[in-house]
Amino acid sequence: MMTKKDILENGLLEQYILGTLDPLMETDIEILINEDTELQSLLKQMEADFETIGLENAIEPPSTIKAEILKSITNSDQSGLKPNKTYTLYIGIAASLAFLFMLGSFFLYQELDNTQEQLQIVNSEIENLQLELNEVSDSLSETNKWYLAISDPETEQYVIKGNNLLPDAKLISYVNHKTKSVVINTSKLPKIDDDHDYQMWADVDGEMINMGVIARDKEVMTMAYIDNVESLNVTIEPLGG
Repeated sequence: MMTKKDILENGLLEQYILGTLDPLMETDIEILINEDTELQSLLKQMEADFETIGLENAIEPPSTIKAEILKSITNSDQSGLKPNKTYTLYIGIAASLAFLFMLGSFFLYQELDNTQEQLQIVNSEIENLQLELNEVSDSLSETNKWYLAISDPETEQYVIKGNNLLPDAKLISYVNHKTKSVVINTSKLPKIDDDHDYQMWADVDGEMINMGVIARDKEVMTMAYIDNVESLNVTIEPLGG
């Protein structure tokens, strides 16, 4: 018979959220969740963490790309030599043909020059889009790393609560001693003034070792892993740590 201890020690809540369990085990877990308020609270928190990770660092490609490309295609399709008006020329046929040829060449040169400028604009937009796509790829790689860290059965969850000065403050950390990784959720940390930062510390034999400054613009991020940690701590330090 599955117990609450089995669920917590084997990371079954994470696997339940990801849908990697067999139907029978899912049913057993659902029964225990419905009967246990602590499991319900943990499940809601983990679902919120996964949702935050999925939305983190989302980058929207430039909206001008499609418009510029369509504009270039439309202009290219519609471009051509402007029709020359029929002039009554009283000079020789040879002179008339020479004039028309020069006029047509001028218009053709103008059209080619405009097309080249449009192509340069489109190429520049494509290069910018490629940079955006590279950022998206990097962001997805980072997000995938967070998913793996949180859903790993070896990952342990620690909750750091605030003191009397910030009683509502809370930071959730996911520590995996096997992969030596630390992921934190900072969504419950109150905003502080621009002259200070939150900083995370590891207590090792009474010595506080810096794990890094907590970014202001990220709700989920990785921190430095420290061996033989007795406790995790968060302090408010001058800007930059």
